[in-house]
Amino acid sequence: MRYFIYLSYDGTNYHGWQIQPNANSIQAELMRGLSTLLRKDIEVVGAGRTDTGVNASMMVAHFDYEGPLEVIPSPLGERESGVKGALDYRLNRLLPPDIAIQKIVPVRPDAHARFSATARTYQYHVSNVKDPFSRHYSYRCPFTLDYDKMNDAASHLFNYTDFTSFSKLHTDTKTNNCRIMYARWENGIFTIKADRFLRNMVRAIVGTLMEVGRGAITIDDFCKIIEKKDRCAAGSSMPGNALFLTDIEYPEDIFKIEVQKV
Repeated sequence: MRYFIYLSYDGTNYHGWQIQPNANSIQAELMRGLSTLLRKDIEVVGAGRTDTGVNASMMVAHFDYEGPLEVIPSPLGERESGVKGALDYRLNRLLPPDIAIQKIVPVRPDAHARFSATARTYQYHVSNVKDPFSRHYSYRCPFTLDYDKMNDAASHLFNYTDFTSFSKLHTDTKTNNCRIMYARWENGIFTIKADRFLRNMVRAIVGTLMEVGRGAITIDDFCKIIEKKDRCAAGSSMPGNALFLTDIEYPEDIFKIEVQKV
């Protein structure tokens, strides 16, 4: 049986989603918790790879397990029933406080957290004021930005598919083509939705749009940067702490599970 697991996390204390040697990751914590509860090694596949310090208000991953999750005995020897016996409840108890499970749902055996996704949405938070309560989750901009010009520039993203200029160099992707469906600034938050994203893509787009917003480059320059397909031509990659993965979309039919009659 394959399951989708929906979770959120504060990426401050992690070196991104993906397991890596000598560094803590979200994937490693999740696999450790599931393996403890299910009493076997569990592999978890995420919908994407958020970088060091990047947050997620919604991430999706999948794992496989033979048998219904409802009948799994507690490894702690506890007598649990109802919601307290559910895997998501017990997993939350094992995970650190900066990782939270929202739900675990069965999906079709061929459903894939990464490759079945049809769209992903990110948000980047920018503030012009000093705020001690949001300093970990937004970028404090030291200059005034023209958000109308930034939105004008962002609207030109829809005219392109090759975003090499906004991709981290020397990645293992086969193509740098993406289809952007939405891109707009509102109240200091940049929301962007696409069928896929390249590594560092959102932070590089934000950094270049901010160059437009402070008058360092024109909207025409912004378009020429995309057309150059050269990462060195684009703006700086913004800090990861202000970036949030907020939504991942899937076809409805992957959640339609056929119940076998005995």
